[in-house]
Amino acid sequence: MQDNQDQDKPRFRPVPWTALETPADVELWIAEHDLALKEHVGKQETGYGVCFSLAAGGEIYMQTADGAVILDVTPDADWVSPLIVAVAQAEPPKGSQWVLPDDKLVQLIIGLSSLIVTSTLVVGHNFGRRRHF
Repeated sequence: MQDNQDQDKPRFRPVPWTALETPADVELWIAEHDLALKEHVGKQETGYGVCFSLAAGGEIYMQTADGAVILDVTPDADWVSPLIVAVAQAEPPKGSQWVLPDDKLVQLIIGLSSLIVTSTLVVGHNFGRRRHF
């Protein structure tokens, strides 16, 4: 019985978010996040990143790879699109997935920071395969 209960528990739990106000704060968070991924995600696993739960509703799944920041914005979080457009200086995608240059990561996190309630490591999320800027 205990084994079934352990299997039902989520692998990663939401972590309360502390607002990041400076680029140095964001750089420290990125370093800690990268370390957590290296410690807890197996080499064979794919679709790993972080899920930000937003105070006003919805989630943003984020992954960095190949010089890009990939965002998957849930329908409940569509309201945040103008902020992403402003940070990235890009048109919104036709679907829910944004692909931004990685040099926008720090600005993006600072812009989103006051809107985030929790962050959760994720694995197995489908971030898509397209890599267009």
